[in-house]
Amino acid sequence: MTTDGPLSDLVVVDLTRALSGPQAAMMLGDLGARVIKVESPSGDDTRNWGPPFVGEDDERVATYFLAANRNKESITLDLKAAEDADVLRKLVRKADVLLENFRVGVLERLGFGVEELHELNPRLVILSITGFGHDGPEAHRSGYDQIAQGEGGLMSLTGSDQPTKVGVPIADLLAGMNGAFGVLGALHERTRTGRGRVVRTSLLASIVGVHAFQGTRATVAGEVPAPAGDHHPSIAPYGMFATATGPIQIACGSEGLWQALCSVVGIDADDARFATNPDRVANHDLLCELLEKHFRGEPAEAWLEKFAAAGIPSGKVRSLDEVYDWHQTRSQGLLLEVEHATQGQLGLPGSPLRFDSQPYSGGRSEHLPPPTLGQHTQAVREWVADDPT
Repeated sequence: MTTDGPLSDLVVVDLTRALSGPQAAMMLGDLGARVIKVESPSGDDTRNWGPPFVGEDDERVATYFLAANRNKESITLDLKAAEDADVLRKLVRKADVLLENFRVGVLERLGFGVEELHELNPRLVILSITGFGHDGPEAHRSGYDQIAQGEGGLMSLTGSDQPTKVGVPIADLLAGMNGAFGVLGALHERTRTGRGRVVRTSLLASIVGVHAFQGTRATVAGEVPAPAGDHHPSIAPYGMFATATGPIQIACGSEGLWQALCSVVGIDADDARFATNPDRVANHDLLCELLEKHFRGEPAEAWLEKFAAAGIPSGKVRSLDEVYDWHQTRSQGLLLEVEHATQGQLGLPGSPLRFDSQPYSGGRSEHLPPPTLGQHTQAVREWVADDPT
């Protein structure tokens, strides 16, 4: 199978399941790599993570699986069976990248540890994603997004009254993104060294890695951040506000924007309580009360028009159906239409990357639908059959 795109000369063997690894593999596939997803005979767990499902009976598939598995082929292998393990060895010899997110030690017990893999293919770049890291006192723990969001501190920053998880599996998604980024670095290094190396990341590392200014509040300022709800803890006004018809969001990230907001709303920009950003943060509740008193006098759309005219960053809070119907989303190629083997035409969220002269997201001219279980088993077996070893 041939593709186009920046990575069209690469073959990726994807041994991962659930979300972190499949996300990384899909990102590489979006850029044109040939991604061969190796599944157990029962398939990736996410094929059954529903509802919601689409399709009927034997053709039923979870929409969860569809979200992270476009631009891949699927082959089923039982790695405990000698014949199937041999097929994987042949795949490894042909591959540029191998991705795995087994618990620590599992791949070694199957006979595919790092040494064995590099003996088969010294140029192989290996991405290993774990829950809490491949070493250290808690390396043995299983990695699930819900747990990682809590253990990594993200839930302590999110919500208002109690720790709250992010509405998507953000630890998994970030681990996948970090993993794909690391793979590209290792591939670039391989052009100089001629050898592959192991790239490691984890759900825990990926959560800690996005603490950003909240992290330095703890490590440098000695503050323990608390949930800030829908408002920024260090900038004001910067958050969500009620109007006569619904919520809007504004982001005044400079004194100039604060002055412009005051002009539009009709409040005193020189009020000593709000004269500087530290003053506004210190008097945040009072400031929000004052602003919402004005905002509730007019509908959301009227305020958004005024803010747009004044150059004040602002926006509405859209539901997901509104997002995918939005002309701006569609103009960026963020809704992909693919033809699924059993489900027909499907609309999938697209890649966040665009390359010049392309009207759609991702780095390839044609996107493949998520595969059915084992859809490409015969074709892949025939492809590796010419390996004489």
